[in-house]
Amino acid sequence: MSTTKGEEDRNPSPPKRQLSPSPDTSRPTKLPKSDPPRVPAEQSEIAMGQRNPGLQRYLVAVEYIGTRFSGSQKQPTCRTVVGALEEAFQKFIGQPVTVHCSSRTDAGVHALSNVCHVDVERISKRKPGEVLPPHEAGVVRRAVNHFLQKNEGDIMVTDVRCVPPDFHARFKALERTYHYRILSGPEPLSAFEKDRAWHVPEDLDIAVMKRACSILVGHHDFSSFRAAGCQANSPMRTLDELSVTEILPALYFPSIMERSSTKLLDLDACKSFSTSSDASDVKTVKSENGQEFGHRLRHRCFVVTARARSFLYHQVRLMVGVLKSVGTGNLTVSDVERILDAKTVTAASPMAPACGLYLGNVKYDLP
Repeated sequence: MSTTKGEEDRNPSPPKRQLSPSPDTSRPTKLPKSDPPRVPAEQSEIAMGQRNPGLQRYLVAVEYIGTRFSGSQKQPTCRTVVGALEEAFQKFIGQPVTVHCSSRTDAGVHALSNVCHVDVERISKRKPGEVLPPHEAGVVRRAVNHFLQKNEGDIMVTDVRCVPPDFHARFKALERTYHYRILSGPEPLSAFEKDRAWHVPEDLDIAVMKRACSILVGHHDFSSFRAAGCQANSPMRTLDELSVTEILPALYFPSIMERSSTKLLDLDACKSFSTSSDASDVKTVKSENGQEFGHRLRHRCFVVTARARSFLYHQVRLMVGVLKSVGTGNLTVSDVERILDAKTVTAASPMAPACGLYLGNVKYDLP
């Protein structure tokens, strides 16, 4: 969850704040991914009065489709999320900026809401060198989106807030939530779902998948769910939530039978969208789609949700791979305990592909 490292940030040591508008091209020293937050060095600079008083720090929430990005972290020869944001900010304010993401995502991984921060000094275009009052947050959001939408249109700023100069998008994050979409069924994946979900042709047993989730929730040594290349000092993590839910398929449009029906759909059980043979609604959908030209069978849609303060490199995708194997019957719940206790990634099932992973939310205690 590719050319970048990590489903989310590896918590490298935060680069020192720039003391002038010129960009800092030095690379930060990499520290273990997702270790407990440290106090950024820039805070001591602020306490010593060394910070540029004309800078305004903005917290920026951004959504993107990861398909055409080589991950979130900036790279010199590839299109990345940070690269696209820095380019849009530079076109807006006329000078380079450095964008710091709360969570790193791999190539192909999407974000419903990733968060970053950026320091902006508003310089007068009429009188170069004159520092003006900072832009309002709404102005920043509209202006940056204006330049983002001129390109691929697969990234958008959804929210902007002015924050204190010591507020760090990565180190102030209290919790991160990831979602993983699985579409189950023999029908080929729709063109609208390409690179948006993992297509699993087999049926999935959601009940046994839920039992497997309960094994992994809590504080554990997640070495078996830690891909090679993880730089975290410790494999110990506290998983606050791991759940699997069956939901309505995306881009759903009601059939003629459903439009004429007055009964409420059972959204929790999703019986109308299941392919199991004991659901009467499913038989109606199958019959209609099977007889009318141009209609296709619907997939069952499952969402695995993982919530924690931090994750190991590829932890979510490795856990989803195991849950999928449990759902298809290739593994048992007891096997999940065995894999966790093995404390080696070679014990886990193949990792789930990046296309189904979404960074859903980053939680803060905002000032």
